Amino acid sequence: MSLDKISTQLGGTQTKMPPVESWNPPYCGEIDIQIKANGDWFYQGGIFKRLPLVKLFASVLIKEVNKNVDEYFLVTPVEKVKIKVDDAPFVITQWHWTDENNNIMKVSTNLDDEFILNAEHPLIVTENGDLYVTVRRNLQAKVHRNVYYQWADITQEMVTENGTELILSSADCQFSLGKL
Repeated sequence: MSLDKISTQLGGTQTKMPPVESWNPPYCGEIDIQIKANGDWFYQGGIFKRLPLVKLFASVLIKEVNKNVDEYFLVTPVEKVKIKVDDAPFVITQWHWTDENNNIMKVSTNLDDEFILNAEHPLIVTENGDLYVTVRRNLQAKVHRNVYYQWADITQEMVTENGTELILSSADCQFSLGKL
């Protein structure tokens, strides 16, 4: 399995997300692709230098949970190859309000995915306090530290059933950044 072969199977550049949910290709082994915790993609130890190629591969990335272990694969209509992901495959690097009343927040990933922080794309806090947002399918993006600090500045302290929490609101949803 090679990068050129996968790229050829996918047909070059994509403008919309491929229907990977409908593909059921056979497992073909592992490929030496690693997504580092900071969102950088590596192949055989060297960093990917072509962002369009990274975006193409990210469009066919899936996550499967086997025995409580997250496994990541690149899939094409004819092949499925396992890759290594150190933390999450994406990183939330930017955000902005889409309305003048600051009610709807749009977030962006390191690969230029943009979406509204809402019930479909919720903010999740892990037991150790790390923040993630669901990007698509069951793939998540880790919230970059700079974004976290910006969000902490705009949260409101609220007393909830879990105690006093820092609450961030977007698109009629409330998300906790954590307990005080």
